Amino acid sequence: EVSKLFADAGHICLCSFVSPFKQDRERARKAHAESNLPFFEVFVDTPIEICEERDIKGLYKKARQGLIKGFTGVDQEYQKPEAPELVVKTAKTSVGESVQLVVDMLVENGIIPKGVACNALKPKTDSVDMVKELFVPESSVKDIINEAHNMPRIDMTKVDLQWLQVLSEGWATPLKGFMREDEYLQVLHFNTLLVDNERINQSIPIVLPISTEQKEKIGNKSDVALFYNDDLYAVIRNPDIYYHKKEERVARQFGTTHKNHPHIKMIYESGDWLIGGDLDVIKRVRWSDGLDKYRLTPKELRSKFNTMGADVVFAFQLRNPIHNGHALLMTDTKR
Repeated sequence: EVSKLFADAGHICLCSFVSPFKQDRERARKAHAESNLPFFEVFVDTPIEICEERDIKGLYKKARQGLIKGFTGVDQEYQKPEAPELVVKTAKTSVGESVQLVVDMLVENGIIPKGVACNALKPKTDSVDMVKELFVPESSVKDIINEAHNMPRIDMTKVDLQWLQVLSEGWATPLKGFMREDEYLQVLHFNTLLVDNERINQSIPIVLPISTEQKEKIGNKSDVALFYNDDLYAVIRNPDIYYHKKEERVARQFGTTHKNHPHIKMIYESGDWLIGGDLDVIKRVRWSDGLDKYRLTPKELRSKFNTMGADVVFAFQLRNPIHNGHALLMTDTKR
């Protein structure tokens, strides 16, 4: 029942049903079917001898000594699944191979998008290469700065610069820049992006508003320079300018159009047009507030995790300073 509730909310639940009886497992399948939710039974087909070899808690030994009663495989029957969606023979496969069989099954059934599915058999360094940063090579920076002198310019707000940081560092991979209209509409209506025939989860529009005056200055130019406090950060190539339907945007994104909401108020006060296009970013965003050393990019974080040999990483999103509840969550999770 708990798994069903989570699945109904869009989460993928991996549950270990320890019941050795077919009737109990069928009840779980039926509960999901009645709610029109996908259910996959994975039969971990492992000989009892292998289970005993891997038993770090010594439970099989205690069961054979009679200290534990009703122990599956020792003094209690195990009813083998008759038609599981997947059989994993762990005696003959590594942990990585076993994981990959499950991931592949979920991809094939449209549960996990192919573009974000991990490959448990590839070296962990591959995960760094999956992140697409938008920085140009150092050798191109000078030429772009010279080009920018002849381009129309947009002076970004602080929020615009924050989104530029998100895009340039690869947090919004596979986006190549601020959203063009087709990307914006996909995200607004479907919470996904279609990239190379693969659907990528993306529920928040990443857009750059401009005024009518700025739109007219840009005209049909193929390049636009982006500045913040008279400092050049990037260039938009082949820009796409389209109307900023503010009411539709806030209604779909926030579920309300009330202008007392601070971010909704900001959107209504922003430009009447949106500009999108591929970005050539010439440098990283630095805030010089003493915290830049903690702002690692996705590539830097993944490289750090690989260097640490971390097999799992936990992260917390905080919206205010750390208090005791946060501290307990983090220390308990680490433990």
